Amino acid sequence: MTYVVTENCIKCKHTDCVAVCPVDCFYEGENMLVIHPDECIDCGVCEPECPVDAIRPDTEPGLEMWLALNTELAGIWPVIDEQKEPPPDAALWKDAEGKLAHLSRNAVSA
Repeated sequence: MTYVVTENCIKCKHTDCVAVCPVDCFYEGENMLVIHPDECIDCGVCEPECPVDAIRPDTEPGLEMWLALNTELAGIWPVIDEQKEPPPDAALWKDAEGKLAHLSRNAVSA
């Protein structure tokens, strides 16, 4: 088992999860975070920290696509190991639907 970041993170990108991760397995894109499944130690401390409920165990049904996406993007995005402020419009995106269409595959810009 591993944990994956799902659609709820897109455009919200809270980093509370990063602050508690003991192994630095989060990777940062322009508007989303992902978890590297081979680095996650399945401790679960990140899941309750996410204010938008974007982190789920990969054992939940229907998360195969998210596991594949987390794996792919963790391979090209840089690791994030400290908490940052969320985007200024994160609250507006919290309950938005269809956020996958807004996913940027770009790495975070400096």
